[in-house]
Formats: sequence, C-alpha cells, structure tokens
Amino acid sequence: GNGEIVVNEANFVRKCIAAESSQDDLWGKLICTNFKISFITHNSIPQQKFQYVHHLLGEHDIPLACVDQVVTVNDAKGKQKVLGSNQKLKFNPTELILYCKDFRIVRFRFDEAGPESAKKVCLAIAHYSQPADPQLLFGFEFAQSRQYGSSGNIIERVNGVDPGGGCQTPLFDRPSDWDREIKRTGASEWRVCSINEGYTVSPSLPEYFVVPASMADLDLKQYACSYTGQRIPMWCWNHSNGSSLVRMSSICDVQQQRKLDQRVSSAITKSHPQRSEVLTSDLDKTLPSIQEVQAALIKLRQSCVIEPFEESEEKWLSSMENSRWTEYVRAFLRHAVEVVYMLEGKRVSVSLQEEEDRDLCCVVASLVQLMLDPHCRSLVGFQALVQKEWVMAGHRFLDRCNHLKKNDKEEAPLFLLFLDCVWQLMNQYPAAFEFTETYLTVLSDSMWIPVFSTFLFNCPQQRAEYSREFVHSKSIPLGNEQALKFPPVWDWSQQFTLKDQTLFNNPLYVGKGATCVQNGTVKTFRRTKQRNYSSTVRGVPSALKNGLRGDVDTLSRRNSLVARLRPDFSQAREVTETPCERFTREWFSRPTDLQGLLLPQLLPTHVTLWRLYFLRWVPEASISQGGAITAFHKLSLLADEIESLQNQLRQYNTSGGVGGTPASTPNPAHPEHGRMYFKCTPSPNRAASTPEYLSSSFPFSPVGNLCRRSILGTPLTKFLNGAKIWLSTETLANETV
Repeated sequence: GNGEIVVNEANFVRKCIAAESSQDDLWGKLICTNFKISFITHNSIPQQKFQYVHHLLGEHDIPLACVDQVVTVNDAKGKQKVLGSNQKLKFNPTELILYCKDFRIVRFRFDEAGPESAKKVCLAIAHYSQPADPQLLFGFEFAQSRQYGSSGNIIERVNGVDPGGGCQTPLFDRPSDWDREIKRTGASEWRVCSINEGYTVSPSLPEYFVVPASMADLDLKQYACSYTGQRIPMWCWNHSNGSSLVRMSSICDVQQQRKLDQRVSSAITKSHPQRSEVLTSDLDKTLPSIQEVQAALIKLRQSCVIEPFEESEEKWLSSMENSRWTEYVRAFLRHAVEVVYMLEGKRVSVSLQEEEDRDLCCVVASLVQLMLDPHCRSLVGFQALVQKEWVMAGHRFLDRCNHLKKNDKEEAPLFLLFLDCVWQLMNQYPAAFEFTETYLTVLSDSMWIPVFSTFLFNCPQQRAEYSREFVHSKSIPLGNEQALKFPPVWDWSQQFTLKDQTLFNNPLYVGKGATCVQNGTVKTFRRTKQRNYSSTVRGVPSALKNGLRGDVDTLSRRNSLVARLRPDFSQAREVTETPCERFTREWFSRPTDLQGLLLPQLLPTHVTLWRLYFLRWVPEASISQGGAITAFHKLSLLADEIESLQNQLRQYNTSGGVGGTPASTPNPAHPEHGRMYFKCTPSPNRAASTPEYLSSSFPFSPVGNLCRRSILGTPLTKFLNGAKIWLSTETLANETV
C-alpha cells in the first residue's frame, strides 16, 4: 500500500535478452503503473546467480522517471516513432525500446501479444513517464499513502519518515544542524541566521543558513534585493587556519555592486582571525556551462552504449575523448584544487560566485570540502555535504533531472559530474573514503526513483509549496502535520536490506571515525578535530624547513608510482610554475596523510572513465570474475576476518580470560552485524575462490540490456586492460576474443 496502482498491462510479451538469437528471451507480462514499468516473468535468466534485493523495484523494473525516450517500432511497415506524452500511435507496435537515463536500453517484443493491448501499454508508458505536473510525480502518492494510509488517518511516525528518518545525516532544515557544523569546523565568527524563515527573503535559500557574525539581519535583508534570486552570500565551510569558503549569486543591481562587494568582503575579513583578504572565484568565466556538460554526457552515452563497438578501438577511444566528459571532470577538479590552494596555501577566504549560485557552485564547494576535510569522506559526512551544498542550497534537481520532461534546455547532469569527480578521488586514494563506488552509483540511480525529498525539487521552498498544494487539492486532514513528509534518500532502508547496504562499506577505509559510526551514534564530530589538515597549515611546509627542495628524499617513503610520475613534474618545472602548481608539487613530494588534505593527480592518464557507472549495462564490456570487484572481494574477506577476530578478543577480555564464559555475551560478530558484504567463513579450504557471479558490472547485471542489435566482436580489450591486473591467467586465457 504505497500508493502504486496498475495503469495498463499486456500479456505474452517477450523481453529481449541477447542480440543475436531469441532463444534466451523471457516471456511474461509487461505492466505500467503510476511509478514504474514492470516485467513479470516465471523464466529465470540463465547466466545470473546474484541479485540484490530492492524494496521498491523488482529485478526487471524501470521507474518511469528513469525513462528518457519511448520508441515504438513496426517491423513490417519499417516504421519507428518516438512517443511523446499525449500522442496517437497510428500503427500497431511489434517492438518497444526504452532508452533510460541510467544508460540502460531495454527491448520488448509483441509478436504474440494482442495488437491492441500492445499499443495501449506503449501509450500508457509514454504518457505516465512524462507527467504534466509535479504533483503527478509518484513521490506525492507515496508520501501520502505512508503518512496517512489508505483510510486517510494519520499514521503516527511511520517507519523512518520522521526528519532524518533512519539515518544520522543532518538535514540542515533546523538551526541546530548548522550550529553543530559551525562548532565542528571552528567557525567562531559566524552565526546561524533565520531571516529566511517561511522563505520570506529568498525563495531558493534554506530557511536557516550561516553568515558573518558582524552582519546584522536588517542589513542582510536590505542587501538581498541586489543579488540574483535574493541569494545573500552563504557560508559553506571553515578551515582550521580561519579561512572561510563562501558561495554567492551575482549582484544584479550594478549601481550597488561596489558598495555591496566591499561590505560583504569586509564582513568576511572580520570573521578571519588574521583579517586576511577575500578572493572571489567567478565560476561562470572559468568552467564549462551546464549546456556543455549536458552535451558531453549525450556524446558519452552515444559512444558507451549506443554506437556499436565494431569500430576500431582507436576510433572508440577518440569518440570517448571527443565527448569531452573526462576533460570537464578534470576542469572541475583542477578548479577545486586552485580554491584549496587559496584556503590552505595562501590562508585567505574564498567566495565562489556564479550567476545563480545553484549549479557550478554546488560542484566546486563540495569538491573543495572533500579534499580539505576528512569528515566529508566518511559516509555520514559525505551525505551531510550533499544535503548542505546541493539539496538545501537549492540545486534545481527537478529541472536538471528534467523529471517533468518539460524543458530539455534545463536538463544537465551536474550531480553525476560531481559523483564522477568523487570517484576519481576515490580511485586515486582507495583508503581515504568510507564508502564505495557502488554507493556512488546507487546514489546516482536514486535520482530516478522519484520518492525522495533529496532529488524531487528545485529547492526546499518548492517542496513546502508543492506538498501544501497537494494536501489541499486532495483535502487531506492534516492534523498537526503541516506538510507531506518525503523520506530523504539517506534513509537507505527505504531501498535496501541491511545486508545489501554493507556493499557501501569500503574495506580499506582508514578514517578516524571508521569504527565508531556503527554503534548507532555518530562520534565522528569530536574525533575529526581539524588540527592536522596538513603540514602547510602552520608555517613552512615540513619538506622545506631545512632549505631543501620539496622533492628530495621522497622516493624511499612513497610508492613507486610517484617515481614514475616524476618526469611530468620536472618537465612542468621548466615552464614558469604558478604558486598553485608549486603548492601542488610540494604536496605530492610529501607522504600522503589520508586524514588530511587530498589533492588529485590531474594528468589525462590519471582521470579515467568511471567504468562501473558508464559501462555496467554493456554486455561486451563486462569481464566475468574480473575488474575491481575481485580485489574488493578479497579485501572484504580480510576486513571481515579482522573484525571477527577483534570481536573475539573483546569478548575474551570482557569475560575475564580463559576461565570466563564468552558465550554469555551477545556475539557482535553475528553475520547481520558485520561491516562487510562478503563474509569470511573459516573453513578447511581457506583459499576462498572468487564467486562465479562476480563481474566488472557487479552488483548490476548487463544481462538483458541491449545496446545494439548485432555484435561482431569486442575491440574493448585494450580499454579494459586496467582490469587485468586482478585477473588470474586462466581468466585471461578464456577472455581472448
């Protein structure tokens, strides 16, 4: 009873599984509901032995919000039509192809289905996947049915829908969350301001945000009129050296420009212990536009998924490069590094400026904090970061995801671009993050499940307004509740079992809070004191103290990778080096502190395609029992073994050694409580082999996702070479195409 209703269905439908032959195809019923497209079959896919359980979606389900294009085909007439929302279909479809926003392409055949029911189900899918009004998005029915049940009576505190339900992630919808963040970062000269309560000053800012302590509410209200969207400059984060990161929209009242700039800058300067200057970084001038980012994704999808891999490898790789996606990923990472240099190296405050302050600022502000603040690399810290710099700061998720399929010009994958940048950092520093690339992928996929407050709206005010209107139009008795409560995506129990959520845990993580998040309370606040971001915070960088150059005596301490990178830096040094480049080079010459500052390598060879995300649905790109997951599997077994040994030790100590009775204490090593998805089972044959179902697409399965009709061979081998480091020789022998 979650508000879902069946709208239309067709029997005797065939879901295409392989491109060459139809013998593996699945027979079943195709159903369109107000939430998703379901395919119910009693056949099982032969190749697939693994399936994670999703509470909202079955194995073959596609949420309507994830559908990008609905294409109907009639073989006999050789016709193809892209179906819009209220269009007529003049021919009976023999085939339906769904192009999805997560890069899947799914095909259904209607050879045996009744022509009328086939046509009806296609029209229903086209209609329901393009809602005309935001209140037709499934999240509204979902929230209503969970809050009020079918009887219309209020259900008291439904399983985890209360604010922050089921998760310890702060939602930044109350002053106390901001206060805690001010304390955590030591931003003593900043205060929480509540002039936007009821969204009376700016429609797109949160009700509470942080401003310099020296600025009075009255002045802030007055300044607001001069900024685009009335968005007063908003604090993001404080460095332990006193520098602040601030974000703001552009000043639209040109006459006020100089006066305002001076007032705001002097207030930010006053809140810096050294009264240092404020540098403004204009993102619109230096970074790709949202339209360019969108164009890059479309080209990337073309080369990853739609174009056959029959072209030569060189052609394929050059079409990848021509999409410019990885180039843009590098541009955002590089810009974040420059801001990090200003905050940490120059110890000045930085104000990020963008016309509306709702797109590029979200990406850059988040990346800067991820590089400087180890708390943001823990799971709860990362979720708080996204909540603060994306959801509450008013990133237009409704428009950028194009949930209403209204305006393609507004659509842009900025959040995916950000997650890709995060993945690049994870890829370079595997032990610095508490979460995994599976977590990042699932987080991105959750954008297309339209029930979470996180991704449904353009800003908090819109959420309040739409839910009030919905409640009013349905004349729902509100009681004390003022609005519908949409669960945040951070309540992962809405989607996954606790067992499957362990796929989010990185076995390599060495964070300070690594062990203390599991006890149900977050102790990381106190434990990530920011005294040691890196040795550059206080005075001279350690490598230069004896007057030595930064690259002396480092090869013995760092792995050989740096030795191989040395030539790049030495060539760069012949050209005049910018202060930021010198700062970066000196940082790379010292051993990395995973609990301190992290800087990415930015050479084209270091920033690569995020394979799990972009190639997981491509059958030819899937390496059976290969890819990064095989190393992840082995590491998980080790981490699990260590965890269970620690538990046994703890029991042994609490039960008073040999004579005690360890059995009396509850066993924390119970499989349900472990942090790892893959468990170490002590058995006589200790060498645990890689499970057969593991592939480079894990935990997703490319089976049944058709990227094209005919496949002649795979010139992907070179591209996938990176994965072969983990493959055994037997696998390599089988894999030669």
